[in-house]
Amino acid sequence: MKSVKTVSSARQPTPNPSRAGSASKAGSPALDAESRPYHHGNLRESLLEAADTVLAREGTLGITLREVAKQAGVSHAAPYHHFASLDDMLAAVAERGFVRLRETMAKSAQAADTGERLLQIADIYVSCARANPAQFRLMFGPLLARKQEFPPLKVAAESAFGVVRVAACAHDPKGGPELALLCWSFAHGLSNLLIDGAFDGLPMELPAASVLTRQLAQRALMGPSVA
Repeated sequence: MKSVKTVSSARQPTPNPSRAGSASKAGSPALDAESRPYHHGNLRESLLEAADTVLAREGTLGITLREVAKQAGVSHAAPYHHFASLDDMLAAVAERGFVRLRETMAKSAQAADTGERLLQIADIYVSCARANPAQFRLMFGPLLARKQEFPPLKVAAESAFGVVRVAACAHDPKGGPELALLCWSFAHGLSNLLIDGAFDGLPMELPAASVLTRQLAQRALMGPSVA
């Protein structure tokens, strides 16, 4: 019987593409600390929340894309994945401010009496401004005059005013638009005066801001009360 000679060839380990790729990526500059943040969950939302924080801390003159990226814990280049410029990001921050203002006014001003509803809107407007003064100044700053360049900001701002207009027209169908402008102007002006501390030190005793808002709104929007 003829014996069969078996030749055993030494097997060379086959390169594992996935492991090779992992090793390559691990040492690649493309995935260093500068680029990892691009895998950050909802990057746009995180950046806008960080911008709110920086804005409250630094104001409109101190906010930068780099500072927002640092606050969000991402690379300084990450914001450019969603915003072409600082103004583009600030317009998005202002847009969110108007959306929140509209939602708060629409949900909280629900009184059946139309006059009371207008007073509630004025109070809510002033309260929102005083709670977030830096955001309030941004919302009504120079970007608002350029809202045609930022369509979402334009829509949000006009939608917020729409809540005031609907309430004013419900109270006074004929003079509603004018009353809406009066309500907006009153609330906006009072907000700025309170934020700036303009009433501090006046030679007269003033009630708490919320009480003062309602008293002045009653007089401005409804006329002097009759005893």
